[in-house]
Order: sequence, then C-alpha cells, then structure tokens
Amino acid sequence: MVNTTKVKGFEDFLGEDAKKREKMMDVIRNQFKLFGFEPAETPIIESEEFVRGDNEKDSAVRDIFKLQDRGERKLALRFEFTFQLKRIAKNQKLPYKRYQIGYNFRDEPIREGRLRQFIQCDADIIGSSIKDEAELLALAKNVFDDLKISSKIYINNRKLINEILETEKIPERDRDQIIRELDKLDKLSKEEVAKNLKEFKAEKLLEIFTGKEKSFEKYAYFKEIQKLKDLARAYGVEVEFRPFLARGLSYYNGSVFEIWAKELGVSLSGGGSFLIDGIQSTGISFGLEPLFLISKIDNSNKDVLVLSISQDEKAVALANKLREKSVPVVLLMDKSPSKALDYANSKKIENVIIIGEEEVKSKKYTIKNMKSGKEEKLAEKEILEKFS
Repeated sequence: MVNTTKVKGFEDFLGEDAKKREKMMDVIRNQFKLFGFEPAETPIIESEEFVRGDNEKDSAVRDIFKLQDRGERKLALRFEFTFQLKRIAKNQKLPYKRYQIGYNFRDEPIREGRLRQFIQCDADIIGSSIKDEAELLALAKNVFDDLKISSKIYINNRKLINEILETEKIPERDRDQIIRELDKLDKLSKEEVAKNLKEFKAEKLLEIFTGKEKSFEKYAYFKEIQKLKDLARAYGVEVEFRPFLARGLSYYNGSVFEIWAKELGVSLSGGGSFLIDGIQSTGISFGLEPLFLISKIDNSNKDVLVLSISQDEKAVALANKLREKSVPVVLLMDKSPSKALDYANSKKIENVIIIGEEEVKSKKYTIKNMKSGKEEKLAEKEILEKFS
C-alpha cells in the first residue's frame, strides 16, 4: 500500500484554511498593485550555482534543497525570489517594480509558522532611492492593517553598522559573523550574545549597539536613519530605530527593516536595500505562514447554496444570474433537503436557496439562513438584489 503520509515540513491546506490563505494573498497582491508593482513568475528549479550565488555563508543558502536531473546537472529549489532578479531585471526600464507570490523551499528546522515549503510575497524595486524605501514601509503598514494585525516597524542601516565596526577597529574578516551575532539580540539575552562576541574579542560592541538612539548621532550614516524616519512619517508611518537589526542575508548594503507583530513579539516581514548587477535596489518580503497564524481577517463564507428539488432548469438559471453578479454559488441538484442543509453547515455556507415545485408555482423561492434558522420567501428579482 502506498504511503500517503506528508513529508515533514510540508503541509496540506484545505477548506476554510485554504480560503483564508487565498484571501490574505489577495489582500497583499492588491496592495502591491496599488503601489505600482507588476507581477512576475520565475522557475522553482534553477542551477545550484545560480541559487548559491555569492552568499555561501548565509544560513538560508546552506539550507537549499539540492537535486539532479537525468543529465546529472546540479540543480536546486529556490529558497527566495531575490537572486532571480539578476536575470529578470536585465534590460528593464528603471525603476523596475515587480512583485511575486509563490512557493520557496528551505531544508531547515521547522516550528510553528515555519515550514520547509512556504509562500513568500515579495515586492522589489530595481533602481531605488531612500524615498522608495519609505514607500515600501507604507505598503507594509497597509498590508498589516488590512490583515488585522497590530504591528511595529523597526529600521536600521548596514552602512551604519559597518561604520561602527570600522570605528571600533574590528577586523574585516570577523565583521560578517559579528553582525550575525548582534542580530540575535532580539532572540538571545545580552549575556548569551556577549559570550558569542567574546570569541572575537568584541564584547565592547554590546554596550554600543544597545545604547540610546541619541548616542548614534555622532556617526555619519545615522543621518540616513533620520531621513528614512522623516520620509516614513510623511506617509503617516511611525518607525523605531533598532541598532542591532541586521537581517540574516549578507547582500544588504543600506537600510534594513522588519515588521513585528505586537501580539506575539515576532518578526513577520522584512526587507532592505541591496545591489542587483551594480544597481541600487530595495525590497520587502511577507511570509504567508506566520501571517496566517495570527491574521484576524474576515474570512466568512459568502457563498450561496442553491438546491434543486426536481427543478434543475430553474435552479441552473438562478445560479447563472447570481454568478453574473459575482456571487459564488454552490449548486446541488441531486441531494435531499436534509443532506443539502447538512452540507451547507459543514461548509459554513450561511444561505440556502431552495427551489422545489411549490416555489416554482408561487414564483417565490425559499431562503434559509443557516445561522439563525429563519426562512423567508423571495421572488427571483429580490434574491438577486439581496445577494449582489
């Protein structure tokens, strides 16, 4: 017998869960469009060399799924969308604003809100400035508001981090790893991070990177923090400076940002600025899996069930008219009333329209509300007005 058990880290989403996820993606896609981004689609499988790129040390790159085709070519599943911009952004009129929603894969430990197959929703601008970064933060705020998630936006700048490391004479060979250790301050205690920094004789950095905002004003690149704050405020977006925020991927070269859920105190979205073939760019990514766990978006079923009791022609005609008005209709023509109502309950369909011989004669169809149990009889015209 074939084993149909799911592979660890890979999930099925059905029924109400699948509908909620679809609605969430619609919300995010709508915001991408409102901010002038155009859609793109790219392959899930690429050459392993292209997937790895120049970021071998990044944990996300180390966690790629590798495979081989019949020609024994080394391939890999994409772990994100950003690296593919190196190909699709070529010869595009700048700024090139593209969004992409789809599956990515990482062979990493799983936990609640983190799977090995996951949906990312990305928006990137090739040929960007700090003004575009502020607009991305406004987009992010809109997305979280629409998903009914209370959020907080944190920002930092990799140039500022590097300036501090240079000022403190930290050897260049150690900087990437030290940045990764500092970035853990939102997860580990100061004592744990200090212990990790001790390996590089860099414990003194802890006091600097956990200092008050005013203490950073002496650094030249802090001006970029202030400017981004001012630009975001023009959109009605408040952000908070987090000095140790670095984001894991080493390709970031300027502003970085993360959006945290106030309710859970975890990061749900992030992004920053980077180079694509020498062109300054910026982007943001929303992970659907963690968002799905806490979004309070209204996912009530707006479908209508039309039940035919030996009146198929009339039922089909009404179903077609409702669909023409963009009303989702489930049409049942081979079930008894009791089984049809049971089906409506199981699918959380609130309204059932019953069309039987009596209804056809009276030219008024029975509408049963599954929540209240109340029934009413309405003419076809009234039904179309009620549900459209």
